[in-house]
Order: sequence, then C-alpha cells, then structure tokens
Amino acid sequence: MDGTEAMAAETAAPETVDSYDIAQIMRAIPHRYPFLLVDRVVEVVKNVSINENFFQGHFPEHPVMPGVLIIECMAQTAAVLVVESLGPDARGKLVYFMTIENAKFRKPVVPGDQMRVHVVREKKRGNIWKFHAEAKVDGKIVAEASYAAMILDR
Repeated sequence: MDGTEAMAAETAAPETVDSYDIAQIMRAIPHRYPFLLVDRVVEVVKNVSINENFFQGHFPEHPVMPGVLIIECMAQTAAVLVVESLGPDARGKLVYFMTIENAKFRKPVVPGDQMRVHVVREKKRGNIWKFHAEAKVDGKIVAEASYAAMILDR
C-alpha cells in the first residue's frame, strides 16, 4: 500500500529509532500483500485511498476502512517494533499476538484521511511484550487498543 509508514515509541527505554524501510519490515515480519499494511517505520503515515480494495465491499455508498484492518495495522507496527528493537538476534522470529484488549473505534477512517499509528511498549517480560497503540487522523484518536504478543522462533 502506498504511503504507509509507522511510528514506534517505547516508554521503558526510549531510544532513537532509525527509519525502517520495506525490506527491513519484510525481514522482520512474514506479512505480504495484501496483508502487509506497513511500508516504513518511524512516523506512521497511512494515506487512505479510495483505491484500497476493501472499499469496494465495505459500505460502497459510504466507504469506511474496516476496524479490523486498523487493528491489524497497529499490530503490524508493534511487531516491527519488537523485531527491529531486538536486532540481529530476532531474525527468524515471529510475533504472535496473544490478546487485543480495550479496542475502541472513535471515528470512521475514510478515503482521503491520513492515519498515523503510534505504538508504545508498556512492558516486556521474557518473550512476552505488551503495547498500547493509537491510530490518529488529524491528531485525533480514531482507534486504540492494547496488545500482548509472544515472540517465538519460526
């Protein structure tokens, strides 16, 4: 998808995050078209275009980005944060989401919107990571959720 980027931040140990390009993302997570929703990680900018295939069947008269895809975009952003922050030791690992809690959708995301995804690592214990993610349009939260994920070998 054109125009997709991601912003990742950590609360426990803030660090400067280099920009992650599509090649790094594809090495970090196994998702591929049409489910790879993140093209670059540093500052997420997802320009929502009417050309997205899901708009054809999701309320064609009043197109709205499906909430499940917003959640997936936030989850993929968190997965890239995990793998890239672990460095070379994470190669070959998968991020399996265990829980998605307190998901809230506050406003529809429609064609023409620019969605920014913000992910914060809240906790890490062993191979279990917890995150909070927000999707924003024009600086206003349109969706948010908390996630837990387990990092395992492929």
